Amino acid sequence: MRLKKITYTMELDFITQNAIIYVLMAWVAIFVTAKALKAERFGFTIKPYSLTYKNYKVQSALTRLLGRTRRGIRVFADVSVIAGFLMMGFAFWFLLQNITNFFTQPSEFAELTVLIPGVTLTSASAILYFLLSIPIVLVIHEGAHGIVATLEKIKIKTGGFAIFIAMFAGFVEPDEEEFDKAKKISRLRVIGAGATSNVIFAFALGAILLTNPLFAIIVPEPFLGWFYESPEGVLVLSVIEGGGAEKAGMQTNDIITKINDVGIVSPMDFQKVELSPGDTVNVTILRDGQQTIIPVIIMASPDDPERGLVGIMRDNNMAFKPVYNFIEWNNPQLSMFLLWLWMISFFIGIINMLPLPILDGGKFIQTIIDKKMSEKSVNGTMMAIYAFTFIIFGLNIGLSYYKSGWFTI
Repeated sequence: MRLKKITYTMELDFITQNAIIYVLMAWVAIFVTAKALKAERFGFTIKPYSLTYKNYKVQSALTRLLGRTRRGIRVFADVSVIAGFLMMGFAFWFLLQNITNFFTQPSEFAELTVLIPGVTLTSASAILYFLLSIPIVLVIHEGAHGIVATLEKIKIKTGGFAIFIAMFAGFVEPDEEEFDKAKKISRLRVIGAGATSNVIFAFALGAILLTNPLFAIIVPEPFLGWFYESPEGVLVLSVIEGGGAEKAGMQTNDIITKINDVGIVSPMDFQKVELSPGDTVNVTILRDGQQTIIPVIIMASPDDPERGLVGIMRDNNMAFKPVYNFIEWNNPQLSMFLLWLWMISFFIGIINMLPLPILDGGKFIQTIIDKKMSEKSVNGTMMAIYAFTFIIFGLNIGLSYYKSGWFTI
């Protein structure tokens, strides 16, 4: 049994370390299959670096759907304009606050990265959940653009998707002339609809996931107590022989509730503590119902001498208990997939409203200021907004890698 476990770990490490190779192999297989099946006959455009599908009958499908849901879509379209401003504001607030946290509250800094299969996504499970989630999110996003455009009587020429080796994109292509001639409010409704649909979907899915213990890692701390019963702390499964915890007298079945001044109620909380080899930290534990503070000398990780460890094997299961537990979650793979789907839908919605050239947020801002000033002034203003957004977004990514080095999921 021990040998099988070691073999499985080695195989998983090999896959993780060579993820980019497997992604490229998968792309070659897709490319060759598409060529062999002569997919061009079905509306595909095949290139060595991309696969694009266009459907010219999207308009008729959206028109039929709109006929049944016109009143609801009208409300949704109006909400999308307000939501667009709110999401953009939230995105800026989060990015700026995160930069501030890096310098003032390092334990609260949220590390960010761009998800690229084979590059930043390297574990087989993460790549699988990502690939399953992206098509769902894109269909919702682009479908919302399309149906609101149809509502506003803007012709849709084509709709479809594109794969660029390891990156995915969806699109609904309105008639540019009709879009440019449409009222400003109509254009804002169309632009804001995609991101709004993603966030609404994320909220609906999140309401269901509040019955899942795993979702507790996402819920902000001020609201955590509304939906979950917090555990006492993190259970110690065993102590590492010769490590700081053993020397300090920690024992199996101790419950860690605090390290220095950082409360520990879940395994994720260990990431909030700066642990450097050789430092001494005060670990608060519960043993037989009694609280004890034990000074522990931090040991160096065998894999990374600069990384500090308390010297224990901890229970990494989420011990939060949902207050509303009317759904039985017996499949951890399903739980993890839905968590990924929630994260991708929510963050694509929010990030997509940042004012950058390729995102809806850039089109949203340009539509607002267009024709209120000269074309030269509009271009200059947009370049300044793009530059500011690139800087704060890039700083978040750069500071994340500065803190933890090159990290993958």
